[in-house]
Amino acid sequence: MTLQVCLILLLSAGAVVMDLLGERIWNPWIWLGWGTGVLYQFLLQGNRGILTFLSGGLLPILLLFPLFYFRMLGAGDVKLLSALGGLLGVRGILSGLAWSFLWGGLLSGAFLIACGNAGERMAYLGQYLRDYMRTGEKKPYYRRGSRPENIHFTVPILLGMLMYAGGYY
Repeated sequence: MTLQVCLILLLSAGAVVMDLLGERIWNPWIWLGWGTGVLYQFLLQGNRGILTFLSGGLLPILLLFPLFYFRMLGAGDVKLLSALGGLLGVRGILSGLAWSFLWGGLLSGAFLIACGNAGERMAYLGQYLRDYMRTGEKKPYYRRGSRPENIHFTVPILLGMLMYAGGYY
């Protein structure tokens, strides 16, 4: 197992534990991920590694800002993906995002089927979108706390990183 794989799995798994226990990812954990990422890329590529770190780290922030803006994705998830992007670079984090969202969709779909409230959740999404289009008022989509409809997105992120560790991208 390469150092890069060890780092992304450690960063992802630690975030899952924090998220499940406290419903948030500690900022010092993210700072450690960013610091490790910039050091790793610098040692690997020299000054060019800083550009790899910045481009891989900024891409998730830019792509996921709309989901954060509407509170569909937490800031900790976006920052975690940014730290992982710094370690993986642009190509790696694009694949990581795709796998994470695929796993998130599969887990959410399974959860909706198991709970039997898929229709209720689709109606909630439809009403949310209609309210926003009508009023332009931004309300949080995600409701904090231990609610049955909330999934911890750190779990699909970890699964996406496991796909990387397994050589699937």
